[in-house]
Amino acid sequence: MQILLADNAGFCFGVKRALDIAYNAAEGKNKVFTLGPLIHNELVIEQLKGIGINQIDDINDLPLNSSLIIRTHGVTKDIYKKIAKSNIAYIDATCPFVKKIHKIVDEYYTKGYKIIIVGDKDHPEVMGINSICNYDAVIVQNFHQFENLGGLDNTCLVAQTTFSKDEWDKIKTFASDTCKGVVVFDTICNATYQRQTQAEEIAQQVDAMIVIGARHSSNTKQLFEKCKKICKDTFLVETASQLPKSVFDKCIVGITAGASTPQWIIKEVISIMSEEKTTQELSFAEQVDQSLIDLKTGDIVKGTVIGITPTEIYVDIGFKADGVIPVDQFTDVPNPDLDQLVKIGDEIEAFVYRVSDVEGTVGLSVKKLKTIAGRKKLEEAANTKEVLTGKVVETVNGGIIVLYSGARVFIPASLASLRYVQDLNTLVGQEVSFRIIENNQRRRKIIGSIKAVLAEENTKKKAEFWENAEEGKEYKGVVKSLTDFGAFVDIGGIDGLVHISELSWSRIKHPSEVINVGDEISVFIISLDKEKNKVSLGYKRKMDDPWLKAQEMYNIGDVVQAKIVRIVAFGAFAQLLPTVDGLIHISQISTERIAKPSSVLSVGQEVTAKITNIDWENKKISLSIRALLEPEEAAEQSEQPE
Repeated sequence: MQILLADNAGFCFGVKRALDIAYNAAEGKNKVFTLGPLIHNELVIEQLKGIGINQIDDINDLPLNSSLIIRTHGVTKDIYKKIAKSNIAYIDATCPFVKKIHKIVDEYYTKGYKIIIVGDKDHPEVMGINSICNYDAVIVQNFHQFENLGGLDNTCLVAQTTFSKDEWDKIKTFASDTCKGVVVFDTICNATYQRQTQAEEIAQQVDAMIVIGARHSSNTKQLFEKCKKICKDTFLVETASQLPKSVFDKCIVGITAGASTPQWIIKEVISIMSEEKTTQELSFAEQVDQSLIDLKTGDIVKGTVIGITPTEIYVDIGFKADGVIPVDQFTDVPNPDLDQLVKIGDEIEAFVYRVSDVEGTVGLSVKKLKTIAGRKKLEEAANTKEVLTGKVVETVNGGIIVLYSGARVFIPASLASLRYVQDLNTLVGQEVSFRIIENNQRRRKIIGSIKAVLAEENTKKKAEFWENAEEGKEYKGVVKSLTDFGAFVDIGGIDGLVHISELSWSRIKHPSEVINVGDEISVFIISLDKEKNKVSLGYKRKMDDPWLKAQEMYNIGDVVQAKIVRIVAFGAFAQLLPTVDGLIHISQISTERIAKPSSVLSVGQEVTAKITNIDWENKKISLSIRALLEPEEAAEQSEQPE
């Protein structure tokens, strides 16, 4: 007997995902229940009971302090409301393709479209979809019912995910040719279409066809009906014990299975039918065995992406069991859009971290594979002393963690910088260069040093600096620290001091009035002392010296406007320009004798005065108000009658 087995027989990724959710939930503390059967396969349901996951048919029957799993077909909107109202802890295992239909129907029903659902009105998936539009949808089960509908304008058309592809194509063609204003969405699961297509192809080549699956499973019934039309000796069985005797007399037998059929049942059917198989058939069965048994945790596999959901990536890895990559095993990006990161058809290499023959899934991790490669690179770098680059991802007790190609490197706080870092959180998110200084394989701990790399870079920069430095040369530098007497600026390998008097032409009390730590500023060398490793820097520019501007603006004898900025016992200082003040001596304030300047002048007062003397070298300007008052008095006296 020759056996032809459909490549995609067995669990679809929606079913695999639901079972993965269930097995994970069973490991928790709460009792777990499914609302209705999780999938349409009684044998799998019995296995779930064996690990403590039981079924309830009414949400009111859920015991207190229990968790609820929503089945792959989804539930009605009313159930979701009851769950929310009762504050029930639940996990939604609804197939992502079904969820997609919910969103489409909700969007277009809200827009005012009439909803038409093509499918089985009594199927839980269709009932759930209909609830989204308040049970207002028109449900048709075949092309004949659809063509008899009228008034299809402004209509949204969707299909049950397991509906017949051939029947759906006829409905779509009719709708596009005869109806206006109909929006059609292809919502049949692609895996369903592929399963049906391949089953039909095999049915044309065989003497008998075996369809394995639950009799009340919609997609299994579709497979049976399609195969029966082509091969009259088509049989629907749930287990190997139901195989008809007549099938053993056939020369060529085809086998396919519904989306809820576990691999171990398919394997059992093949095993019984292959008792007298040829060498070629034995080789085929061995391939099946390898896919289910020989694959083990720790293997590295390559595969092709066949499905993408918001939380998982499904990969064909060349075995009967497809690989599943949870989102947290694919990327560290928070809330990623997987459709933007990977496409169906992409080739992926991943690490096998779990193999489950029962649910027919292989847990895969891309991150783990990167971590293994990264750790190997780190171990090599520990010997070669290679400088590596990674990202600081978190602070821990005593240091920081740098991520390098998925592998974690611990950097002690004392080795995280050349200088003491008071708050290590300021380093999180930064790309840093480091060197591995310790690789403790027994404790699986790798220690790195950022300081070692910075120190080497600093030594090179310092040598280059002293080789090229000269007084007057300008540099771009970064302010590293501030003190009461000035600012230290890193000008590339060495820190120079800008004295507070060199920061501004104005009098300042602290450097922070002019610059801040982290500022990039332009400075120039005032003096050098290589032996003491000291560099004095200047920041304020001679061209900005207000006394130079004053030389261009003022001469002896000029009459100027000035503002009183300070009063002393011997006179008052008046500002001509910022930081350029002139002294009005007490004797030059008034034509009359005064006891103190404040009896005539006040701070902030605007006055007119005459420049009587200038000493540019010592930066002194003498002003006189009296010199302007005396000519006025003389003129007044000359006008008086004799």
